[in-house]
Amino acid sequence: MSGISPPTGQLRPMTADDLDMVRTWRNHPEIARHMLNSERIHADDHAAWFARSLELPHRHLLIYSIDTPCGFVQFNAIDPKGKIAEWGFYLAPEAPRGTGQSLGRCALNYAFDKIDLHKVFGQVLGSNKRSLRFHERLGFAVEGILREQHIRQGDFEDLHCYGLLQREWRERSAVKDLSLIHISEPTRPLYI
Repeated sequence: MSGISPPTGQLRPMTADDLDMVRTWRNHPEIARHMLNSERIHADDHAAWFARSLELPHRHLLIYSIDTPCGFVQFNAIDPKGKIAEWGFYLAPEAPRGTGQSLGRCALNYAFDKIDLHKVFGQVLGSNKRSLRFHERLGFAVEGILREQHIRQGDFEDLHCYGLLQREWRERSAVKDLSLIHISEPTRPLYI
């Protein structure tokens, strides 16, 4: 077994300086095709979304970096009192292979240890096989499949619902030592 450690990732709050970069990633055809809304995002709409998001204490917009920025993560608490949040994420199209698992571990450590969520959930289109496997490898449980829930270009598609509880993450987390991953302190509380 090699003594070389995997690269460590960092999360930091997204800033207005990141808008163009994140929008470029989001509009990339390989990313957009897996989104529930696959339409191109325009700069004005993206800036307005960001400004609205800053006003929401229950939303965390984060940039993931390994040396340079290579991913975006969002946590949006749908039940702040119950500490339940939906997550979304994507990588820069040029992100190195393996970056996704590193981003996932870092983001879930942030969710469960820094902002103390009870549960993280996500929804994945059935055609996005990589994301389905990604969630399962991170320990998410399939909580349901909404059959033919989404329509795209005239075709219906299933929507897979995943959930992961804090205790499940702690039991199976591959990153036991949080000193291996640097996580910036949140700039505002998740809950009011």
